[in-house]
Amino acid sequence: MDYNPTIIVLDIMSGLDTLIAKSLDSTIKENLGKKTLQKVEQRLFEKYGINLTQSIEDFTKLDSVLREFFGEGAEGLEKQFLENIVTLEKESKTQNPNWVAIEDSSLAKLILESFGDEDKKNILNSVLDEPRIISEILEISQVPQTSGYRKINSLIDNGMLIVQGHVTTHDGKKVNKYKSIFDNVTINIEKNKVIVKVLLAKESIEKSSVIQVVQCR
Repeated sequence: MDYNPTIIVLDIMSGLDTLIAKSLDSTIKENLGKKTLQKVEQRLFEKYGINLTQSIEDFTKLDSVLREFFGEGAEGLEKQFLENIVTLEKESKTQNPNWVAIEDSSLAKLILESFGDEDKKNILNSVLDEPRIISEILEISQVPQTSGYRKINSLIDNGMLIVQGHVTTHDGKKVNKYKSIFDNVTINIEKNKVIVKVLLAKESIEKSSVIQVVQCR
């Protein structure tokens, strides 16, 4: 019997938004307070028919509702939410603006665990230079097919692999190509604390609705 794996593709959010969505959802709920959170979620449902978690998929909708409650103060609030999770480093003109420091411990743990898994690390490394189809990824990374599809699905689900283009097979089917959202990752230990920084691919920044709303006004 042939093995016929299914690759789950999340096209709704950019890879970066998918990566930070769970952490962002948690920090918003923690910082808004129960009563305000209920009002915001009620307004999101009235206006767009979505809940808080779904609004992170299109941050402009959450931004619209927060502005109804907080006016221009929403900008500072959103910046605070984001900086609890990641900070974009722009310390000098020569520094690459796509370097991001991971502030959220659960997110840092997820990234560390992914790169600590030899198969996942090889999968991500295989698509650093260019997007590839699944069969190419498995061949280059030398990961067994069964576990390879499962781990690729996991990386897609967490936003670390994103769809970037496709190829058309001889029978007319379109097959997705995948690329890592990271161009580089550094892990340092400072004062007994693990510091994780990632260099994001340019398109990951450009396609992130969260970054575009909060950082690029």
